[in-house]
Amino acid sequence: MLVDSHCHLQYKGLVEDQQGVLERARAAGVQGFLNISTKTREWDDVIGTAQREPDIWASVGIHPHEADAHEDLGRDVLREATDRDKVIAIGETGLDYYYDRSDRAVQRALFRMHIDVARETQLPVIIHTRDAEDDTAQILTEEMEKGAFPALIHCFTASAEFGKTVLDLGLTISLSGIVTFKNAQDLQAVAKDVPADRLLVETDSPFLAPIPHRGKPCEPAFVRNTAEFLAELRGEPLEELAANTTRNFHALFTRAGQKAAA
Repeated sequence: MLVDSHCHLQYKGLVEDQQGVLERARAAGVQGFLNISTKTREWDDVIGTAQREPDIWASVGIHPHEADAHEDLGRDVLREATDRDKVIAIGETGLDYYYDRSDRAVQRALFRMHIDVARETQLPVIIHTRDAEDDTAQILTEEMEKGAFPALIHCFTASAEFGKTVLDLGLTISLSGIVTFKNAQDLQAVAKDVPADRLLVETDSPFLAPIPHRGKPCEPAFVRNTAEFLAELRGEPLEELAANTTRNFHALFTRAGQKAAA
């Protein structure tokens, strides 16, 4: 059994047939889904989907692309949202210097604010980082010195050096379908060496469909393809990798084991 640790069930490509998407994933052995938010206006839909389905959980956060539009988001707004039923994580947040859709200083400030709330609540912060390794590592290091907080790098595509840095800081690494791509040899080399107790799998659906589904909208069911590829890459039975990543998910997202309020 697998968990898709990062999907966007309310996005175009999935929401039009959400129940079919979920049924196909469950038939493929997916036993849990973490539905990710990227802006405040998504929070109600993301959480509502989680509250309707016993095997779905939700996050609350602001994607770095949306930072400029949320520059004035108060810390208390995010903190209060974490108390809603089925919310088990904060994010996704982080830094994206590839597209630069938001001011970098605003991205950094919001990233630190998310971390502050994660430190208080001990809910894991889900980190997006692209072309921003140095600043991401610096912020994580500085913030860890203020007090520990749980976190993961989602859709990891960074360097081996950055991978070592975040693992040394106690973070978890989540791998998406990108690891199956033919031009992802560097990422595959990193994936071989991620400790078994610090590894998650995800789809980031409806994006980044793994081989053999390239060119199609990605679905949570495809997390199985990524898991199969990783198991072969790491020389592990699929059942072992699935058990480890599912156990890691629940060890990191401890609130996933709590029942929603009636």
